[in-house]
Amino acid sequence: MRLDRLPPRTEGGFHVVVESPRGSAVKLALDPELGCIAVSRPLPLGLVYPFDWGFVPGTKGPDGDPVDALVYWEVATFPGVVVPCRALGVLQLEQSDGEGGRQRNDRLLAVPLAHPRGGELRTFADVPARVRDELALFFTSAVFFEPKDPRLLGWAGPEAAEALLGG
Repeated sequence: MRLDRLPPRTEGGFHVVVESPRGSAVKLALDPELGCIAVSRPLPLGLVYPFDWGFVPGTKGPDGDPVDALVYWEVATFPGVVVPCRALGVLQLEQSDGEGGRQRNDRLLAVPLAHPRGGELRTFADVPARVRDELALFFTSAVFFEPKDPRLLGWAGPEAAEALLGG
């Protein structure tokens, strides 16, 4: 089965396909032509993904790619694993579109549906402020050498995440 063709929704939430697991020092991405997850680029020295990173299949963000998602939990999975999640919020960013303009490239913050230690989390505001600040810094630092010029716009709640997913 093609990972990009999975249904976006599951009972009580949505699917996240993990591309780069927690601790990965390379950005991995689904290559639709090859039908597998492949190396996109290394992260700058010293950076690793703080949590599992991937996308919500069957969605399309303003940049034309599936909606990006970070799975907030203390374990690491593997590339290609599908994690049923619910939204905590969205880190809103914009970046260069490569043609002289700007475009949104938001990151969904999600928590697994089957995550007993995360059950009390309802919104991004339940995540410690320091962690939110570090996540924002990670996303701007991870593309430091790319021609993206990212700009943080702020955080929005689960309702914004659902809107981003088309729900």
